[in-house]
Amino acid sequence: MTIQQKVYPFTAIVEQEKMKLGLILNVINPKIGGILIRGQKGTAKSTAVRGLAGLLPEIAAVSDCKFRCHPTEKSMMCQSCMERLTQGDTLPLAEFKMKVVDLPVSATEDRVVGTLDIEQAIKKGEKKFEPGILAEANRNILYVDEVNLLDDHIVDVLLDSAAMGVNTVEREGVSYSHPARFILIGTMNPEEGDLRPQLLDRFGLAVEIEGINDVEARMEVVERRLAFEADAVMFEKIWEEEQQKLKRRIINAQKILPQVTISRENKYLIVQIAIDMAVDGHRADITMMKTATAIAAFNQRQEVTHEDIKMAAELVLLHRMRRKPFEETGLELNKIDNLCAYKKVNKKRERLA
Repeated sequence: MTIQQKVYPFTAIVEQEKMKLGLILNVINPKIGGILIRGQKGTAKSTAVRGLAGLLPEIAAVSDCKFRCHPTEKSMMCQSCMERLTQGDTLPLAEFKMKVVDLPVSATEDRVVGTLDIEQAIKKGEKKFEPGILAEANRNILYVDEVNLLDDHIVDVLLDSAAMGVNTVEREGVSYSHPARFILIGTMNPEEGDLRPQLLDRFGLAVEIEGINDVEARMEVVERRLAFEADAVMFEKIWEEEQQKLKRRIINAQKILPQVTISRENKYLIVQIAIDMAVDGHRADITMMKTATAIAAFNQRQEVTHEDIKMAAELVLLHRMRRKPFEETGLELNKIDNLCAYKKVNKKRERLA
């Protein structure tokens, strides 16, 4: 019998608002592309990710599929579910709670991608596949602690799967593919080394967090943690109402999201920010639009505002801005503030005219 480990409630985490918002936005819209959390040890990075599991909604899936395929989206189905659907079978449905799947830094390639039984494939012509971590992560959250310490080859596998939404295993001329769409969340301590640029750009959002220096807030961190360790069950009950309130807000935001609109003017603002911040490629522009709409939905609005764009830019551009050595991130973010303020003033002048 396994003892279920108690998880610290997400809403009980003191401050670190950008980190919490970045995680929530990815639940509201998984197409944002995950988040990288950079910070010193002991700053609640892992606590926040594991606490997120308590807020994750349920998803509809094929109940007898080991990949928990989407029941209607053919692009998110494995070969077996596709064949059954083509043959006119009715796919059995069930509700599953999304979960956080851990990818250990020491994981081998076979453990990550899964294994093929070559002998059975050659002798019987059957593809016997043993699923790996990427199969388990499909339509869930894939969490990599100390992501900057991952083996380069595992990083390449993650990049391929993240880009294609599919995991393909090839052995001795035999191949097997299955859907692998996941929200990638990575945490790291910058003191232990940097992250490869190829993987860095794959994270939709990024935040940098530090320890809390305010005495009262720091006391609150200590007291809450001690209370949790003394009686985790009672502590969970105290925070249950806040947890449920936030969970309902996330579910409601998911419903609002398809109705959220961005004016053409605000689209221009997003593109202009990307140009002014000299980011490479167009991924930043697209991710800013997705993030801004998710922020609007989270705030129960159907139209994106300048404030939504400003917050989205800070989350999206942190790891994409070109900075000179020793230049502080905050100085660059001032450009975003100034550009949003300029557009806001101009819009007000146009109305008055």
